[in-house]
Amino acid sequence: MKLSIIIPIYNVEDTLRRCLESVLKQMDDRMEVLIVDDGSTDTSGQIAEQMTAGRTDCRLIRQANKGLSAARNAGIEAATGEYITFADSDDFVARGTYTALLAVLAEHPAYDILEYPVMVHYGCPAKQHLLTFHDTVVESVRDYWLSGGHLHTYACNKLYRREIFADIRFPEGKAFEDAYTYPFLLQRAKVVATTSVGRYYYCHNDRGITAQAGGKELTDLLEAHLKHLKLWGELTPEYYQALLNIQMDVYEATHAVPVLPVLPYKGTLKLFVLHLIGLKRLCQLNRFIHRIRKRSRS
Repeated sequence: MKLSIIIPIYNVEDTLRRCLESVLKQMDDRMEVLIVDDGSTDTSGQIAEQMTAGRTDCRLIRQANKGLSAARNAGIEAATGEYITFADSDDFVARGTYTALLAVLAEHPAYDILEYPVMVHYGCPAKQHLLTFHDTVVESVRDYWLSGGHLHTYACNKLYRREIFADIRFPEGKAFEDAYTYPFLLQRAKVVATTSVGRYYYCHNDRGITAQAGGKELTDLLEAHLKHLKLWGELTPEYYQALLNIQMDVYEATHAVPVLPVLPYKGTLKLFVLHLIGLKRLCQLNRFIHRIRKRSRS
């Protein structure tokens, strides 16, 4: 069993050494690293070249700048492992993680997707938290998604059987590309599982897309969820309210006409108000409340 570890890089000279060291120090002959330099203009490419010099288990792929999705897709195309995983260049992986995960897959060779623990927003005490999992098989991908899977669509804390990416790629030009892609992979996989072993460190980045998401990025996120809405059948009030929150954020940032379908889910005050005054007025009310709060703080 072989694991391909795909690491896209773009102008990350400040964090790249930490990321590569965390991966390279735990490699054995069952692993390969594919570093995709997405047209870096700083020293990222040189750092990657220096740190992998003389290694036969590492490949450095260079391409013109096309974005994170294109870089991941290039890595998928070049991968030779039975399984693939991703690491973002501003994050790192705990020692022994990949060895432990391969041991799980050796014991359970039917797994198509294996999700493992992630320390979210590492480095930001106010937001940092550990997302853990039980050692279990997901019985229903619908229940998994609706009960919280939609909140951790991160590409990097999962191992995937490479063949489920046969005709699936990350969408180029879109933010929150994981939210677009993961539901397709869940539908393609025959066995999805979670494990308590290993740990991925998703590092807080004030300059990252998540922290600085604006109208375009939030619109992409809402579009990703709406694209897959029919996959899940009947939703839950909790998930529908999560979509409503995204829609309100999109409206606040863009003033664009709301596109979220108004569905008959109830059970919370926000959903009650939605059905009382309508979607657009709720979005306007939310924007007004936020304006008042900002003024009161200034």
